[in-house]
Amino acid sequence: MTQGLYPTFRVLLVDDEPAWLRSLSMTLEGPGAITNLLPCSDSREVMGILAREEVGLVLLDLTMPHLSGEELLGRIVEEHPEVAVIIVSGLNQIETAVRCMRAGAFDYFVKTVEEDRLLDGVRRAIRMLELQRENREMRRRFLYDRLEHPEAFAGIVTHNKAMRTIFQYVESVARSSQPLLITGESGVGKELVARAVHALSRRRGAMVSVNVAGLDDSVFADTLFGHTRGAFTGADTARGGMIEQAGEGTLFLDEIGDLSLSSQVKLLRLLQEGEYFPLGSDKPKQMRARVVVATHQDLAAKQAGRQFRKDLYYRLRTHHVHLPPLRERKDDLALLLEHFLQEAADELDKKKPTIPKELPVLLATYHFPGNVRELKAMVYDAMSVHTSKILSMQPFLSAMERHGELPSGASSAAAAQGNVFAEAEQLPTLAEANEQLVAEAMERAAGNQTIAARLLGISQPALSKRLKHARNSE
Repeated sequence: MTQGLYPTFRVLLVDDEPAWLRSLSMTLEGPGAITNLLPCSDSREVMGILAREEVGLVLLDLTMPHLSGEELLGRIVEEHPEVAVIIVSGLNQIETAVRCMRAGAFDYFVKTVEEDRLLDGVRRAIRMLELQRENREMRRRFLYDRLEHPEAFAGIVTHNKAMRTIFQYVESVARSSQPLLITGESGVGKELVARAVHALSRRRGAMVSVNVAGLDDSVFADTLFGHTRGAFTGADTARGGMIEQAGEGTLFLDEIGDLSLSSQVKLLRLLQEGEYFPLGSDKPKQMRARVVVATHQDLAAKQAGRQFRKDLYYRLRTHHVHLPPLRERKDDLALLLEHFLQEAADELDKKKPTIPKELPVLLATYHFPGNVRELKAMVYDAMSVHTSKILSMQPFLSAMERHGELPSGASSAAAAQGNVFAEAEQLPTLAEANEQLVAEAMERAAGNQTIAARLLGISQPALSKRLKHARNSE
């Protein structure tokens, strides 16, 4: 397939009237931005074309010499069941339409039908075919558990199994034209995933990023759509918007959960119609970029609370990637620590220090509200004041104290109530509670008394005394 054409598969147009083929091609290429077209005026050539070309959709006339459309429909359904067929006929006959649909046609349109209805039908068929292909691709990748382009994820440091599954999904949907929603807490790497999607999409345009948080409706429209000269006071020259800058690339809208309801309407219309009007212009422009959005907010909860449009929510999450927080991928802590330490050492022109063996254990007890971004900041701060051969743990301890977070694994419900025994049927004795608490702290600290004492809020000698007393009483 020639790069930049849409969709990724060919759309075969079959009609014995060249004038109608030209008219149909102009309709699909212009308002529809459907450019991967292959016209055919001789029905006898269709089966050969299907054998040679990667055709996904056929728009087929019924009344043709040599081979009729109905005969071709039967052969296509039998020999190429993966190809969708839309009948576009000059005959408005209900019986014929019903017969074609029963024979396997995806849809049936009359040539005199409104242009918008035909375009909508073709777009629906393309979306269905894209989703079917992506589902097959996902099943294949998960079956063989492999990444075909691991280099696209080089910026995301991980050996976590859940993250690898996410990468496989991203590879499967990266070349889709449908929107992609990336969710996850702040600092988990949503923009890095968006960049991986763009790299894997092989789109020849750029990736243009826009943080929409705080943009009012007029600024949002001007930022995305651009404006003509004189569109408003101060518009002395025309300016292209971010959609135009993205071209045939990727438009990445970050913090989409903060978008106002009026701006949400504009974005929904853009996604549905694929065209937009620069401010001050009555001539539509076609959007050819793929839209990727990201948010740290719960869009399902926002749309339930009527703060986010339900129709836009479901349009955006055609494909959805949710990135886990760092506390759910603790197996990556040591790897990330080494990576950021080397990165910081290179940037600060220092020799990479030795990591104390207690540091990864200490970090594993922390909740990391800022996720990977917070860990990176911790490491850079520690490296900026580092002077000896062994990395000091004090900057990490100070950062953790400033946030005052609960240790990882603490029950959120119990933390909210401030009572870890709220759901217990029978309370433990004070001695039993002390024993269980100390044992849990030692387990989380991997046997390190200094870290365990920190988790318990007591001194290390006090903890040592308790452990010694527990051993003597056994």
